[in-house]
Amino acid sequence: MTQVNVLHREAMDLAELAQVAKLRGEVEQSNHLRRQAFTKESSAAALIANHWESEPTRSVLHRSAASLAIECGEFEIANRLIATALSGNPPAEIAEELQDLFIQINLRQYLERRGVDLDEEKLASLVR
Repeated sequence: MTQVNVLHREAMDLAELAQVAKLRGEVEQSNHLRRQAFTKESSAAALIANHWESEPTRSVLHRSAASLAIECGEFEIANRLIATALSGNPPAEIAEELQDLFIQINLRQYLERRGVDLDEEKLASLVR
């Protein structure tokens, strides 16, 4: 198993443990595990970032790392991961998901600059 695969598997295991901790109400533990998952998935994505021939793996890893970055509140890093993924040749479905993540990150700020105030429920329904 390559280092990319090992890091990805570890990240997904940690993300699953984070979800379980969240369901148990263990918020601090969930956040800690999610941050560890984000770190590992970002590392896996970085290892394959310049391997253009490795699609769709390359874009899938970046999408996953961006999603974890968003969950950790790391929006600038998420934007960079999305841009890196889209700079390759991701399959159309993955590209759409990456674009949706970009909108999810940036829509709130855009609306706030325009004086539009949406509650979280309405905002979430717009980006789903």
